[in-house]
Amino acid sequence: MELAYRDITYCKNVGAKRADILRQELGVHTALDLLQQYPYKYIDRSRFYRISEVEDEDTYVQIKGEIIDWKIIGIGKAQRLTARFTDGESVVELVWFKGVQYVKLQAGIPYLLFGKPSAFNHQFNFVHPDLTPWSKVTPEMTQGLEPYYNTTDKMKRHGLNSKAMRQIIAGLLPDLRAGVPDTMGMDILQQYHLMGLTEALINVHFPSNTPSMQRARERLKFEELFYIQLQLLRQMKKRELNAGFAMPIVGSSFHGLYRSLPFSLTGAQQRVLREIHADLKSGHQMNRLLQGDVGSGKTLVALMCCLLAVDNGYQTCIMAPTEILANQHYETLRKFLAPLGDAVHVELLTGSTTKKQREPIHEGLLSGAIDILIGTHALLEDTVQWRKLGLVVVDEQHRFGVAQRAKLWSKSNADIYPHVLVMTATPIPRTLAMTVYGDLPVSIIDELPPGRKPVHTFHYTLERQVSVYQFIREQITAGRQIYVVYPLIQESEKSDLQDLENGYNAFCEAFPEYRISMVHGKMKAKDKDEQMQRFQRGDTQILVATTVIEVGVDVPNASVMIIENAERFGLSQLHQLRGRVGRGAEQSYCLLLTKKELSKNTRERMDIMVATNDGFRVADADLRLRGAGDLDGTAQSGVPFELHIANLSTDGLIVQLARQAAGSIIDKDPLLEEEFNRIYKRRLDVLRTESQHWTGIS
Repeated sequence: MELAYRDITYCKNVGAKRADILRQELGVHTALDLLQQYPYKYIDRSRFYRISEVEDEDTYVQIKGEIIDWKIIGIGKAQRLTARFTDGESVVELVWFKGVQYVKLQAGIPYLLFGKPSAFNHQFNFVHPDLTPWSKVTPEMTQGLEPYYNTTDKMKRHGLNSKAMRQIIAGLLPDLRAGVPDTMGMDILQQYHLMGLTEALINVHFPSNTPSMQRARERLKFEELFYIQLQLLRQMKKRELNAGFAMPIVGSSFHGLYRSLPFSLTGAQQRVLREIHADLKSGHQMNRLLQGDVGSGKTLVALMCCLLAVDNGYQTCIMAPTEILANQHYETLRKFLAPLGDAVHVELLTGSTTKKQREPIHEGLLSGAIDILIGTHALLEDTVQWRKLGLVVVDEQHRFGVAQRAKLWSKSNADIYPHVLVMTATPIPRTLAMTVYGDLPVSIIDELPPGRKPVHTFHYTLERQVSVYQFIREQITAGRQIYVVYPLIQESEKSDLQDLENGYNAFCEAFPEYRISMVHGKMKAKDKDEQMQRFQRGDTQILVATTVIEVGVDVPNASVMIIENAERFGLSQLHQLRGRVGRGAEQSYCLLLTKKELSKNTRERMDIMVATNDGFRVADADLRLRGAGDLDGTAQSGVPFELHIANLSTDGLIVQLARQAAGSIIDKDPLLEEEFNRIYKRRLDVLRTESQHWTGIS
């Protein structure tokens, strides 16, 4: 029976009980699924160390030697076993804290010691090492690279540790050596110098040397990323054929706003507008991602795109993730459109909009009297229907689920889907963008408006609190306002809320002469908006808040952003928060406050924030330090198929090569109908069946 169809229950060393655990914990159902549980690391068992060569706590070593003597110290749970081990030249201590009664030692016979050294009292020892009598050492234990597999606590409790996984997969080797059908065409294998699938699977699990292991992993990574790119590019090609509302006219609304602006658009804004208008007038549905760093002018670009739709007789909507951001957009658009008088009708719809206020909005949408509707999730309600919705703008789109965005598609009475422009102020590294947003053309505003001063960023430890307070007082005396942000990772974390409230009380005590507002996610929307408006009007000088102010809050007079416990934030979030200042003419500052003792990773994050204001440099560093899977859930929600071995943080070059290979196929055969491309179509069909969360929505 083919490995792809063999139930794991009938694999050697598995059985019914283990099979149930593997299904529950790893989603493994077949023998081929087992082979796709790739090792996360390898240890070179071909090298033997002398005790004197041990110098790194992070490296596993193996040593041939003998036990000199041993003793048991303590009683009960405090009991431990220590032994002295020698290689004939030097001596090292071995320690067991658990299972002492099961450790059987014998002096005067050779052992193979394997483990990771630990430093204790300026000397190395080995805690809970593997100790095997030399007479029981097999050739496999001292040859080549030993693979290590990820396991869960439940698996370990049932004896399914890394060693057990290795034994189970080893049981599949005879069938594997007989050959498995390849999932890549010979043309791609030859062009990119890739191993065949059978050879790759053998060498990824049981490599004879490092080069073989590396080539095997490169082949398997390439395949994973190739099929992701093939699906994304195929989806893009299909979508390019979707009919869309043609919007060729650049009319009075667009020109009226353009002429009324008190400043010139940046070159990047003009370029992006040309790219978007080319889509809008093409007759095909637009699905485009607009990227721009904080303060780059995305909102104005979105408004001008809306006016292109209005000038062509269509309605538009802008959906934001929070009421604060929706209100901010509404006020910003009203200011921009004021010189146009009543030519463009804009309304706001959020959860706080009363039933009495909603009725005329619903009527205006159906009659066509409302040109632009700004709102939150309230736009998705079934009662909200347009007469002629032509363009949907989704801001901070990663905060909305795919199904939510898809619901907007059905809001128009026409048979044609509206154009879609999704925006984000979170710069996305190129590798991630090619994968998570690989089915979308991307427009990037990579230029800040002239006159914008870079925000000066400093890192202080909590011991500098007095100096920070003095700086705050100087800034407020000069007429500026201050943000103070506390981490609140989950609104249910009582300790975080207590930290926020304690911080608010501390600032009230330290600055009795100033008025201070507080905002957090557990407040009622009405109270939260009232506090925000007080700060925006300048009625309060200091705003103590959680990350609810991360996006959308625009107070040009606020010149200082203080981030408490900055070590608890990721780089991208720190950069987003910093973007709340630097919006006025005055020099602005961001102060990162942390505890004194920091990990290497955290210190590097602080150094990057201090060194640059470039959001794309920050995003690249964030991807490198945290990995793709941790970036706001972006990778997990956007990648069409599960990644077993590829890593978007480190495999950027393979992503580019895989996209190049997939692009060369899709350009010639978009539907994969040619005989030599059937292998790719069949594999895509299998992957699509396995990945139920994939959808055609951008």
